[in-house]
Amino acid sequence: MKALKERILQDGRCLEGGVLKVDNFINHQIDATLMMEIAKEFVRRFEGTAIDKVITVEASGIAPAIMVANLLGVPMLFAKKKVPSTMNGILKSEVFSFTKSRSYNICISDEFLKKGEKCLFIDDFLANGNAALGMIDLATQAGAEIVGMGFVIEKAFQNGGELLRNKGIHVESLAIIESIENCRIKLK
Repeated sequence: MKALKERILQDGRCLEGGVLKVDNFINHQIDATLMMEIAKEFVRRFEGTAIDKVITVEASGIAPAIMVANLLGVPMLFAKKKVPSTMNGILKSEVFSFTKSRSYNICISDEFLKKGEKCLFIDDFLANGNAALGMIDLATQAGAEIVGMGFVIEKAFQNGGELLRNKGIHVESLAIIESIENCRIKLK
């Protein structure tokens, strides 16, 4: 997606340890116009796929996921990183965060993810694929099906994309970063 790639090169910054910082337009302050274009592109790429629900993990996946869900006319469900006291029927999965260098449990209520539902997972980044694997686990626990996964940015120098594609998952990434060595962003 040309506009996204241009914005990454213009405003993205790299940090030590393979971190790409895009918080000024993707995952802290959000450029809503660009995010809507991102959502339209995901809808185009998954056209013809039966989708009952869009799912993501809080917090950075919420913006693209809700816009995709809006365009598709389906609900959006996000996995929480802390179990609220009001949640019953909890499905949990442990996830390791590359950015935060720690593990945490993601959870959803079984009330909102049902057996047989076809789900599209949307997230801001694909690095090692840990959040995606956690969502696959939650969907499996619920008896739902992941019919595709869309990522705004994929880090091809990490193994998440290969891992998910080798599982036979339909993965779409709108911008693929080949490397950020020496703090130079190289796009595929």
